[in-house]
Amino acid sequence: MWMNSTRIESIPVSELTDKGIRPDVTPLRPVVLVVDDEPIIADTIAAILNSKGYAASAAYEGRTALQMALLIPPALLITDVAMPGMSGIELAIDVTKAIPDCRILLFSGQEVTHDLLRDAKADGYEFVLLPKPVHPRDLLAEISSAGVKAPAESTGSSKPQHVENDSTRRQEKGEELAG
Repeated sequence: MWMNSTRIESIPVSELTDKGIRPDVTPLRPVVLVVDDEPIIADTIAAILNSKGYAASAAYEGRTALQMALLIPPALLITDVAMPGMSGIELAIDVTKAIPDCRILLFSGQEVTHDLLRDAKADGYEFVLLPKPVHPRDLLAEISSAGVKAPAESTGSSKPQHVENDSTRRQEKGEELAG
């Protein structure tokens, strides 16, 4: 059974420009994966990062976070260290092996973390450790120093750009569109 199909045709860029249509040139948002077994912490950090121009997602345990990272490789992994099941350090090592370009930030409020970090360092892995609780300002500074910049930081503009044409401009001015 054949269905009606939509005809798609190519339009030269010069024609789009002539019609006042501009492409979206918003830079891609860096993907950040935030992992903590306390959902309120992971969700809050992800929300803060999203508001600052990152594409942040939250996971609540290591194995799920690893699966997420393998599906959509993050530019940055921020993870609690002491979690049930897979620890944040185990997660960081596995992500580093699978995604070598991914930056890693660990945070923890537990003293046992230093022993785990020492063991990881002995195996050739060195990670930045932030104290928990971490202030958003300090976290953003560490993310920036790790070289993961949100589009607002790298372009100097936090206003998102969008496709704009004559209809969009008229709608923004409150003019009615002819049907």
